[in-house]
Amino acid sequence: MGSMSTSPILAVKPLGFPWETADPFLFCAYHDDAYPRGNGAMAPAASLAGRAIGQDFSRKDGWSMYHGETVPGFPAHPHRGFETVTIVRKGLIDHSDSLGATARFGGGDVQWVTAGKGIVHSEMFPLLKADADNPLELFQIWLNLPAKNKMAEPNFTMLWSEQIPRRVEADGGGRKTEVAVVAGSYRELGALAPPPDSWAAQPEADVAIWTLRQEAGARWTLPAAAGGGTTRTLYFFKGAQATVGGQEVQGPVLIQLRADVAVEIAAGDSVCEFLLLQGKPIAEPVAQYGPFVMNTQAEIMQAMQDYRRTQFGGWPFGDSAPVHGADPKRFAKHPDGRHELPQP
Repeated sequence: MGSMSTSPILAVKPLGFPWETADPFLFCAYHDDAYPRGNGAMAPAASLAGRAIGQDFSRKDGWSMYHGETVPGFPAHPHRGFETVTIVRKGLIDHSDSLGATARFGGGDVQWVTAGKGIVHSEMFPLLKADADNPLELFQIWLNLPAKNKMAEPNFTMLWSEQIPRRVEADGGGRKTEVAVVAGSYRELGALAPPPDSWAAQPEADVAIWTLRQEAGARWTLPAAAGGGTTRTLYFFKGAQATVGGQEVQGPVLIQLRADVAVEIAAGDSVCEFLLLQGKPIAEPVAQYGPFVMNTQAEIMQAMQDYRRTQFGGWPFGDSAPVHGADPKRFAKHPDGRHELPQP
């Protein structure tokens, strides 16, 4: 077969901001902010001088305010036509939306929002600790919706860390790889259900969102994807060096992989971390204007008109950047008023 000559690697590219993705994904933003202590009002106990407040992506001192003016984060903004999957690895996010939902989540939790026909939400990063630093690390992944679901009812789903399937695999030398399955399935581990109108809810879409953490020197084999025509991208975002499919790569990089073959991943001499995004392409035209992602320019114009007219249901909070108090407890309050807490 001459299999030696067929590398499973299609391309290796540097990681920009945001990260480049393949259909069905639109993009992935990785935020890794070394926030200082809080000032008691959930804002940084540090001078904001020299930052473009309201539009600060500077990474000055290792962190940004983003669009936040007092508390860092992203005050109320609209979305239509796609989904946001927010995986918080460190720190906390305060979510509020035009459906009336609020949540505080973090430490491995995932929030999955189907914007559908339109939602306004804010995502703030409250700096709760006044006596210690407040590091924040998260991925926000934009997953497209097919035309038939772009105008679906918006949906707010929490996947709590305690329920997310994880598996630790040891290689022959006992070195461990941890796999966390946010979407898709790995061996007998099936992810929690995605929202009903998601592309990830279609079995033939072969969507997988996994995070991988390898001890130094660990070896682990990524199984082949189930479906034909699946795109697969591996983001090597932490660690200096790894070997993927027999090829040495220096981090941080994205690696486009053939999805139809198993690929061995081996960490170099430090801990290595990866994000895997895969799925069958939706393969429809993408028209995008900022937070609106539709199929045609006419639908983008319509989205802008609808938003001007209806504000996608309006903003039920007194502040465009609400935060949820000093108690670090994680919670979600759903649009129907139901309260949800993570279950051990």
